[in-house]
Amino acid sequence: MGSFSCYQYSSTVFLSLTLLFICKGVSGATFTFVNKCDYTVWPGILGSPKLDSTGFQLTKGTSRSFQAPTGWSGRFWGRTGCNFDDSGRGSCATADCGSGEVECNGSGAAPPATLAEFTLGSGSQDFYDVSLVDGYNLPMMVDVSGGSGDCGSTGCITDLNLKCPSELRVEGGGACKSACDAFGKPEYCCNGAYNSPASCKPSMYSEIFKSACPRSYSYAYDDATSTFTCTGADYTITFCPNSPSVKSARDSPPKTPDATVEGAGAAAGTEAGTGTEAGAGSGTIDQAALADSWLANLAIGDSARTYQPSSVLQYGFVLATSLILYLLH
Repeated sequence: MGSFSCYQYSSTVFLSLTLLFICKGVSGATFTFVNKCDYTVWPGILGSPKLDSTGFQLTKGTSRSFQAPTGWSGRFWGRTGCNFDDSGRGSCATADCGSGEVECNGSGAAPPATLAEFTLGSGSQDFYDVSLVDGYNLPMMVDVSGGSGDCGSTGCITDLNLKCPSELRVEGGGACKSACDAFGKPEYCCNGAYNSPASCKPSMYSEIFKSACPRSYSYAYDDATSTFTCTGADYTITFCPNSPSVKSARDSPPKTPDATVEGAGAAAGTEAGTGTEAGAGSGTIDQAALADSWLANLAIGDSARTYQPSSVLQYGFVLATSLILYLLH
């Protein structure tokens, strides 16, 4: 009898773990958008398969979440300076998607735009990055909840609009162009004779971007320090992250992986951004302060991580199923 009960218990545990795996695999990941800017942001979404929205309004201090299935690949960005009438028609001053509506309806961001790019792995790792390859329009941070693996935070919290060289600055100062967008030269755009990692190197502009935001893509082949991986996680995309306790640590240089994929950003089959080289800022970064904050981040660990409601519901579902199966036996 004891052996039979042990068998029943083992079967129940195995089934529970199987249900947990299936439940997480089907759900993919939850993306939560948080606006900490002092102004309204209109996030844009481009990806496949289509999520519940392709563009929406996110007022100051609010958040909104979306569920993405396993295998989803795409990008997010924040539009600023938007004006839409009561019918939802209008446009944005930066990162406009050109749809003439709040919803982007399959259109991408017009450069300059800070981009967050994701590919959710099908039974394997998620790949993600924050790219300045198409220029910059606002600070953005990607944080991870749950998951296993490296699962590092990435993004750019520095206001590069304040550091943007005059030759890259958009009129009004609301965004900073990439050198490719500003000058159109192959050595900046990584095309033509410069379409490989061996021939397309960082420029003086991308290096300034990289010094300000070490974890973000600064040009098309900046894979080694800019692509991140995690398995089974949820993600929070924050516009204008403003927490002073983690500000410096998040912008500190990541560890360089042993192997990288040449020319591949997080969005499947694409380079980070659209193959243009990032714009640059001016000014210098206190490297000693960056190093100190990086060590401080290691010391405090990862206590800031929280679990999304979807994860809690999944585990609750599995536990309830386990209890029912146990009682039936």
